[in-house]
Amino acid sequence: MRNVFAFFALALLATTQPQQAFAENTGNTIVAKADNQLDTLFSDLKRERNEKAAERLASRIWEAWYKSGSASVDLMMQWAQQAVEAKKFDVALDFLDQVVTLQPTYAEGWNRRATVHFLMQNYRKSMADIERTLELEPRHFGALSGMAQIMATTGRNELALQAWQRVLDIYPMLRNAQNEVSRLSEELAGEGI
Repeated sequence: MRNVFAFFALALLATTQPQQAFAENTGNTIVAKADNQLDTLFSDLKRERNEKAAERLASRIWEAWYKSGSASVDLMMQWAQQAVEAKKFDVALDFLDQVVTLQPTYAEGWNRRATVHFLMQNYRKSMADIERTLELEPRHFGALSGMAQIMATTGRNELALQAWQRVLDIYPMLRNAQNEVSRLSEELAGEGI
């Protein structure tokens, strides 16, 4: 009888291991495809000289960033967005705290929380979340834009200019960044006179 149980245990183990390996390989393939797709989009965004075409590429990048891979996290992100729209920032923070706890490698969760902290004028907390976002996704032009806004709001125009220039290195056709680089360059040049 023991031999029968041992046989079934081995048979079950033999059939589940290849499936687990297949699932792991498939998961890695999906992640690799997503990374390759983002790399291609960023490459295209950097080369694109038509503003509208660049906006479409940026929208596709945002769509990729919004995908957490978890239905629960996606739902909490939606609830957080609804709370922000209703100006219930504390409620939004509660949801976003859960997002970054459940999925600490999801850059957009950190970026959204940084945005809520910014709206609440908690600039130090916003900067901490921006830094975490950029650790996870160094090309996150949204987080870099937030950093630039914080620097400008707190009177650190040279650092704001540097952050906007980093945005333009990634997304050269972003009109807002172009305008801010021009404005800050003129301001800083005037201060030097």
